[in-house]
Amino acid sequence: MTDTDEVYTQQQAPEPGPDIRALDRLTGTWKITGGAQGTVTYEWMEGGFFLLQHVDLEHHGQRNKGIEVIGHLKPFGEPPSEEIRSRFYGNMGDTLDYVYELEDNTLTGEWVYPGGGGYESTATRV
Repeated sequence: MTDTDEVYTQQQAPEPGPDIRALDRLTGTWKITGGAQGTVTYEWMEGGFFLLQHVDLEHHGQRNKGIEVIGHLKPFGEPPSEEIRSRFYGNMGDTLDYVYELEDNTLTGEWVYPGGGGYESTATRV
């Protein structure tokens, strides 16, 4: 074991901040209505730093499935970002980036496409 290894193992393990832990109320399955219909399910990744969202939606007759990873950006050796960010990876090859803000117990969202258009949806706990 090197001196660097000893210092690293002696450091206290980091813990998730209260802002990411506030997303705990999202865990579980939600029914999506509006411009897209289906379900999303949230679960914590081991360690509690990242929330995973499993998406199964239909939008304009097209099935959209994917996973989203939600948490702070934290490049190695740097402090975490102030914003809670996410990246979605979908079955159609899309990657979408978001900044998360949470208010109340009902999520509402509006997705605006870069070329124009979009849709609104509401998520209600199942």
